[in-house]
Amino acid sequence: MEQQPLQNINLNPEQAKKLLYQMLLIRRFEEKSAEMYTKEKIRGFLHLYVGEEAVAVGVMQALRPEDNVLCTYREHGHALVRGLEPGVIMAEMYGKLEGCSRGRGGSMHLFDAKTKFYGGNAIVAGHLAMAVGLGLADKKMKRNQITCCFFGEGAMAEGAFHEAMNLAALWQVPVLFICENNLYAMGTAIKYTHAQTDLEKKGAAYGIASASVDGMDLMAVMQAANTAAESIRQTEQPYFLVCNTYRFRAHSMFDAELYREKSEVEEWKKQDPITGFFKYLTQQQILTDHNYKELEAQVEQEINKAVEFAETCNWEPVEELAKYTYSER
Repeated sequence: MEQQPLQNINLNPEQAKKLLYQMLLIRRFEEKSAEMYTKEKIRGFLHLYVGEEAVAVGVMQALRPEDNVLCTYREHGHALVRGLEPGVIMAEMYGKLEGCSRGRGGSMHLFDAKTKFYGGNAIVAGHLAMAVGLGLADKKMKRNQITCCFFGEGAMAEGAFHEAMNLAALWQVPVLFICENNLYAMGTAIKYTHAQTDLEKKGAAYGIASASVDGMDLMAVMQAANTAAESIRQTEQPYFLVCNTYRFRAHSMFDAELYREKSEVEEWKKQDPITGFFKYLTQQQILTDHNYKELEAQVEQEINKAVEFAETCNWEPVEELAKYTYSER
């Protein structure tokens, strides 16, 4: 249950660029999404991942293409790292036909079968049971695959979390449970929802291998995720990893954010995962300021292309609005 020790991970320049690019892509995509929301191009709910980039990037690099991924409604970053095209995600949030869910899911329901990205789930803790089911199916079919399930600490206050952990332990399913502990379930601080705030202890209570890690440190998350994934592949048993992180933006675009002090947010911003990772790379002489500027330019171009694509995509024809709503049989 102890915090995972950081071991040396040797990165070459290309690997470092890829990881930094992914974190920058998430950050700029989210910032552009907020901008498009204020322009009323994106409607409905919008939950941003700014500040938590190291978790999605660090965990996803430990997964393989054949592994399953399930997420919460704060899932844009996970979808980007998993391989969904930025333009397709933006089109989905615009409500356009070319979006990954035909524009019907929006921000909270991104889905892509070909990358085995199974949501985008809006019900808190609702997808944990699905993760156990997917893991059980892989076990029955003798597929050496992992189901990775991301959720927030708010989900751990739900009964579904305990049911899922209990069944995962009983059935010994290959599920990687990732708790993104950002300290606030919507507007409620963790101390008001959890009697035991060392969350990894709750996994251990079910006999599941459990650990916690600094979710603001990409290198630490990578090491912990690699350890967890290797454990599951070798033992075919579940693993619970708590990534202690922080969101720099409000819970959603509707959130007045009256539950935490601005000074607290500013203090956490000093642990910005992107800044920290780039500082490490320069200290190790792996990348330079010039490399960073190049990556920023590439990301900006990619984000602009995503918006242009979404703007030119099509609205679903009115006559098809009832399609997929009711069975035709």
